[in-house]
Amino acid sequence: MNLLRTLAAAKAASILLIAGPAIAAAAPQPPAGAYVIDKAHTSVTFRVSHMGFSHYTARFGSVDGKLTFDPATPAAMAVEATIDPSSLELNTPPAGFHDQLMSKAWFDAAAFPAITFKSTKVELTGANTAKVTGAFTLHGVTKQVVLDVTYNGGYPPNAMDPGGARVGFSAHGVIKRSAFGMGAGIPAPGTTMGVGDDVDVAIETEFSSKAAAKK
Repeated sequence: MNLLRTLAAAKAASILLIAGPAIAAAAPQPPAGAYVIDKAHTSVTFRVSHMGFSHYTARFGSVDGKLTFDPATPAAMAVEATIDPSSLELNTPPAGFHDQLMSKAWFDAAAFPAITFKSTKVELTGANTAKVTGAFTLHGVTKQVVLDVTYNGGYPPNAMDPGGARVGFSAHGVIKRSAFGMGAGIPAPGTTMGVGDDVDVAIETEFSSKAAAKK
């Protein structure tokens, strides 16, 4: 009896393995249109070398954005995002350290209250991956940045989600902070005693076709 159950389970698994892609392709897909960022399911974290001993990790708590979604023509998609630099969240920072990072030597948040990204080109690299090029503005300086983006899937409007249709993405990129006028603490050549120039950025985000209700 156990042998029969095992054989039946193996057969079912093989059927799912073969039919899985077709089932996924036949599943209802999110429609084209305007989407807004779901702040509750979005995170922007970054890592930077700390004296070569570790990669210090922090995140921004205030992120907003919008997406023009078009599954039939992915290259026509467009995304915009805005980050409030003062929303920087640190892991048990020393007293006053957050204010120090908001000063002119670092983010200078009073003079430059927004970090922004606006896509200019989408180049497909796979069935669900793309390189997204855009104008990235940090510390008052705008430069071209390329993000490696993965489309994680989505679904059309349904009774279970008051946000309507939903899509999700993961993205990754690396910037040099010195290129944006934020060179404070960069190690001298040949040393690691300082804060690294390369900033590794990771983004996890979802977009909904309806904006969240304001409380």
